[in-house]
Amino acid sequence: MNLLTADIGSTYTKLTAIDSTQKRIIATSTAFTTIETDVMEGFNKAYIKLKNIAPNFNYDKLYCCSSAAGGLKMVAIGLVPDLTSKAAKLAASSAGAKVVKSYAFELSPDEQNEIQNINADLILLSGGTDGGNKEVIIQNAKRLTEIEGNFRVIVAGNKSATSEVTEIFRAANKQFVITENVMPSFNKLNIEPAREKIKELFINHIIEAKGLNKLQEMSDNDIIPTPLSVLMACELLSEGTSDIDGMGDLGGIDIGGATTGIYCISVGKPTVANTIIKGLPEPKSKRSVEGDLGMRYSLGSLRDEINMESLLKSTSIDKDMMDGWINKCINLPESLAERGSVEQTIEEYLAFYAAKIAIERHVGKYELVYTPLGETFALTGKDLSNIRTVIGIGGVIVNAMNPIEILKSVEKSPADINYAKPTNPNYFIDKSYILSSMGLLSNEHPHLAHKLLRENIMQMNLNN
Repeated sequence: MNLLTADIGSTYTKLTAIDSTQKRIIATSTAFTTIETDVMEGFNKAYIKLKNIAPNFNYDKLYCCSSAAGGLKMVAIGLVPDLTSKAAKLAASSAGAKVVKSYAFELSPDEQNEIQNINADLILLSGGTDGGNKEVIIQNAKRLTEIEGNFRVIVAGNKSATSEVTEIFRAANKQFVITENVMPSFNKLNIEPAREKIKELFINHIIEAKGLNKLQEMSDNDIIPTPLSVLMACELLSEGTSDIDGMGDLGGIDIGGATTGIYCISVGKPTVANTIIKGLPEPKSKRSVEGDLGMRYSLGSLRDEINMESLLKSTSIDKDMMDGWINKCINLPESLAERGSVEQTIEEYLAFYAAKIAIERHVGKYELVYTPLGETFALTGKDLSNIRTVIGIGGVIVNAMNPIEILKSVEKSPADINYAKPTNPNYFIDKSYILSSMGLLSNEHPHLAHKLLRENIMQMNLNN
């Protein structure tokens, strides 16, 4: 049986042709994603390229994922920043959404206006443990009804407030669904039901909004967000199958045109003695996404995050050349740097900092605290010190002259006293863009997906 996977990215559409009988990849191809017109144009161009490489290939089944137009924009709302608000953000990110902003406590008028301007696709409304505070989630539901827009609301908060929240949204004729609380009791996560609802709404609503409905009709699966597919592949690669062991704890760095995403499959227990856990325990499989750290559509905000004066001092690149290339990429996102050019060097510096900032937002942090028993450490988040496998994803890494130099941005340095970063990982790259492809196959063809993942990823070991 011949299988075809399609990843409709914000910049590129990537196709992978697979022979499931011989368990091999036949060919891959890419084309620019045609967001402004119809994504089928980019798909067809990529398919023509594929047929030029493998003229006898015809697929029996098509599997698709998408992050076109920057992916699924979400807002997460909770009660307490480090608890239900964080739980809501974890649920949204793990489902493949781009969490543009998260809020805690009762929404203010300024925050209402901010949500209005974000123009999100979905809003995840949580707040309160079951039987706990319900006033805030009820008040926030009322405030959401005052916001204009074609967004949908997923309610995943205190079940005691369900009837009131339902009445509020129905009276305002707002589109909403109710699911289980993301944190039913104190410090207990329950993000899977919300994650499933996000997937459903992506399929039923966002597909049409992003112009993917034609591709959905051709596909043998429900189109899912690309980051979710990548997370599924990372889980499969980490945990293995019944007959082949996994690679253990691993991380992934995905630098794209609109966002930079960090993936980790690790329990993340403390590696420092005398440490207490602070805040909400995080799931073993975690994804975070930074919407201000992309290489094209959010390059302006990435530049603002970087100390450009320090960067220029550490390089021999002229300031006007640096500014000129950045401005060109912002105005013409399809711009590509020639291999070996100064522009490619600039790209790699920017990618290094995108990954560095993103990992520092993702990993756990240690702080010294004082208790009646003396000094100790508190860890907020996960300790990723023992992660031994880091995979680079995305065109800027795959096509880099020195990809390992970009990936080393995640390593713990002497200056990173508080960050629980990886200390001595092995680096790999997803040269064939296979992670999103194999994630799509992981449910129906787990053994095939795992075999192809290991073969392709292990071949691209940058430490050799």
